[in-house]
Amino acid sequence: MPEIFGREGDDSPASPCSPGQRLRSLLNGHSVAGQMFVLQLALAVLLVIAAVLALVFQAQGASAQEARRVSTVGAETFAHAPGTRAAMQSADPSALLQPQAEAARKASGVDYIVAFRLDGTRWPHPDPHLIGKHIVGGNDPAALNKRHHTSTFSSALGPAVNTTVAVRERNGTVVGLVAAGIRVQRANAQVVHQLPLLLGSAAGALLLVTGGAALVSRRLRRQTHGLHPAEMRRMYDHHDAVLHAVREGVLIIGSDGRLLLANDEARRLLELPADAERRPVADLGLEPQLSALLSSGREATDEVLLAGDRLLAVNARPTAPYGEPAGTVVTLRDTTELRALAGRAGVAQERLKLIYDAGLRIGTTLDVERTAEELATVAVPRFADVVTVELLEPVLRGDEPSAGTHADLRRMAVNGVPEESAIYRTGELIRYAPGTPMATGLTSGRPVLVGDLRASDAWRRQDPEDTRRVLDAGIRSLIAVPLQARGVVLGPANYWRTAAAEGMEGSEGVEGSAGVEGSAGFESFEGFEGFEEEDLAFAEELTARAAVAVDNARRYTREHTTAVTLQRSLLPQTLPEQSALEVAHRYLPAHAGVGGDWFDVIPLPGARVALVVGDVVGHGLHAAATMGRLRTAVHNFSALDLPPDELLNHLDELVTHIDTDEARAAGLATGDKGADDGEGAWSGGTDGDNDEVPAHLGGTGITGATCLYAIYDPATGRATLATAGHPGPAVIRPAGTVSFPEVSVSPPLGLGGSVPVETTELTLREGSRLVLYTDGLVENRDRDIATGLELLRTALAAGADRTPEETCAAVLDVMLPDQPSDDIALLVARTQLLDPARVAEWEVSSDPAAVAPVRAACLRMLESWGLAAVEFTTELILSELITNAIRYGAQPIRVRLLYDRALICEVSDGTSASPHLRRAATTDEGGRGLFLVAQFAHRWGTRYTPDGKVIWTEQSLDGGRPETRPDSAEDVLDQWDDVPAL
Repeated sequence: MPEIFGREGDDSPASPCSPGQRLRSLLNGHSVAGQMFVLQLALAVLLVIAAVLALVFQAQGASAQEARRVSTVGAETFAHAPGTRAAMQSADPSALLQPQAEAARKASGVDYIVAFRLDGTRWPHPDPHLIGKHIVGGNDPAALNKRHHTSTFSSALGPAVNTTVAVRERNGTVVGLVAAGIRVQRANAQVVHQLPLLLGSAAGALLLVTGGAALVSRRLRRQTHGLHPAEMRRMYDHHDAVLHAVREGVLIIGSDGRLLLANDEARRLLELPADAERRPVADLGLEPQLSALLSSGREATDEVLLAGDRLLAVNARPTAPYGEPAGTVVTLRDTTELRALAGRAGVAQERLKLIYDAGLRIGTTLDVERTAEELATVAVPRFADVVTVELLEPVLRGDEPSAGTHADLRRMAVNGVPEESAIYRTGELIRYAPGTPMATGLTSGRPVLVGDLRASDAWRRQDPEDTRRVLDAGIRSLIAVPLQARGVVLGPANYWRTAAAEGMEGSEGVEGSAGVEGSAGFESFEGFEGFEEEDLAFAEELTARAAVAVDNARRYTREHTTAVTLQRSLLPQTLPEQSALEVAHRYLPAHAGVGGDWFDVIPLPGARVALVVGDVVGHGLHAAATMGRLRTAVHNFSALDLPPDELLNHLDELVTHIDTDEARAAGLATGDKGADDGEGAWSGGTDGDNDEVPAHLGGTGITGATCLYAIYDPATGRATLATAGHPGPAVIRPAGTVSFPEVSVSPPLGLGGSVPVETTELTLREGSRLVLYTDGLVENRDRDIATGLELLRTALAAGADRTPEETCAAVLDVMLPDQPSDDIALLVARTQLLDPARVAEWEVSSDPAAVAPVRAACLRMLESWGLAAVEFTTELILSELITNAIRYGAQPIRVRLLYDRALICEVSDGTSASPHLRRAATTDEGGRGLFLVAQFAHRWGTRYTPDGKVIWTEQSLDGGRPETRPDSAEDVLDQWDDVPAL
């Protein structure tokens, strides 16, 4: 109570307060004693101050009176002194009066004595310089008409008193005037000497009064314990409120064994009579053991004693250490009610722990089925004996579901019974009948409680036969809760309780169409602990947590499906037909989502084939979309027939522009002015395990990409490679040896800057296998790249005679982790060489006459190949191309024919000037040669080499010629209606 009500330490012998603390407690204005002391001390101080002021004012009045008296005595004494009148009438009054005036001034104690004529001219004066000067207002009529005239005035040194006395002849004629003046302060000096005695007397009186007030206050403080009056009233009010409102019985028993106080709870527990107080405890009719304990006065701690039909926990403590008189305070608690409260608290604590565990164990993956299983696992057996979870069909596809009475649901999880014994097993479709608790919960979005299934007709509508078997199995209570998240109902979660949980053990399963299927392993119990209304809120909370996780998995499924669809549409659907390579491929998306890995096989002019493998950092739609952009760009650059190094340089510029544009867009969206300053750029590597993106891109821009571009020429068996930050290829020789050729590596795309890309040439024998892959194959969280490359070497070396398809399968069997963290792209190409008999090449001199022999040789070669059907068009094409090379080109000039899937004609020369197709004017004599070439060839183009250029054409051999193309030279000439007739 002292801490609550502000009680101060008292002055009892047991009080630990020091004298200083006691003094401070006396001055504390919050207590009654402090208030009385302060009031008495204030009255005493006021009385002393009033007395002192009165004496001071009295002394001031006495000082003024004394100054008047002194000035009057001084003036009259000098005026009536012998010789004063004679001196005034002498020839030199100043010489005679000056010594006498100074002597009189010093003797009388005044400040000045001045004698002067009636016109105000001074005779003597304390300041010799003023002798003979006039006094302002010296002719005072009052001084002439009276014996003396006294006045008070203010001087520079304070209030002063002046007395003027007239010096007269015997006949009354005024001879002169004498004035004496003194300051009041000077006269007050005598009074000041009396002030110490005056103040000492006042201080003594004050101390005497203070001591008396302190004694009175100390005694009052002992009696009130230093409490404020309002605190004393509040303390007793609180005493009554706490004593009678507390849910524990409180008894205070005196040292003589009489009951001094009992609160309402103690009266209720002990059934005390109304007049129990002041009576001996032994006379209250209590149980003997309880009565003996209360009367003994001994201490007790939680002793359980009988009181009627109650078991009370009794605590007893002596009151002597806490105040007088000595006695015992006893508290009583009803242990029966405490046990009930403890049970409810235990249930609440267990449910809180279950909610906490659910938050940790539900939603560990973004898989819908796995999340449903986690809900069923968490709830059994801590909340329910059996749990079944069904989801609407659209949820499994990631679509937005619409719950209806006839909606199709799929069973996703069953826990609490063996799955093989359930009528509806995991993965099977269910359609609940209208009016059943599950259907009602789906349509209303609210949980439905069936406290006793035996009395529920609505529940039996699903299947009367199976529901009967469910009841026979011991299932008695159900809560059907809709899985609902973000306003969308995903399906029901059904919680079942049995008549006896231990009956579930060893059963063959009881889950049926409406819940569970019957089994002989169960017994029926009339009494069981079923679900109650208070379980609804908990079931709804538990289900809501799972619903959010299921909805997250649904959304992820939708996004993943969209990304996979996009990525699959961007990757090659089928590989193009070509004769240079036998190709097999594999693409596996990451377990966490699709990424930006891609591959491609692109036929090039001259029977060559380009192999491409690339990787965009990151996962998701953005990575897939960026991959599509880069793949399209590679196709476009390949159409220009660029060498690998130039193609990667152009691709690097494209990625740089993409990064810059997206960084600028992210900066504008976030208001970041420095978003495109290059800080935080991707610093190398395309490890799929690292999905971080720079902060300045906001997670939307790509942070880098890698690419390996290789061109294989089946005519020579050479492969030209260039890589931008991508792992180099593996080569399997026909004998089965595996090597990883050293390939010049350049920075990843978008980070190359001015660094040139270098190329590497490999000469591959026929039957060699070129293996291209992304880093997800050889590197992951649990395996570094060196270990991965060694595993890849082992997998590739296991079979020398494998086909590319078998090689892909063998590599993935060895290298593929259970849950890939990054995409994997694998491309295996077995090389083939063109038959040398199908390759013909001629050197051409710069003489126009050399055209005919070369053309004739080409026609003979076509006849040997059995291509007489294309001799005319080939002759026309070769004539035009060779003529242009001789006219505009430079040596060396070569002609090469390749017989592959198409007839390929190549004319090379030593210049880099490329011809352009144009429409000749009517006055032009030439300029129509390339037009003829374009009309007769299936495709044509220019390829630049280190020594010059190659102009090539392809002629289809399967008869697939566009309908708009002419069949003869006349048809070609007919297309120019503006050409004049010859």
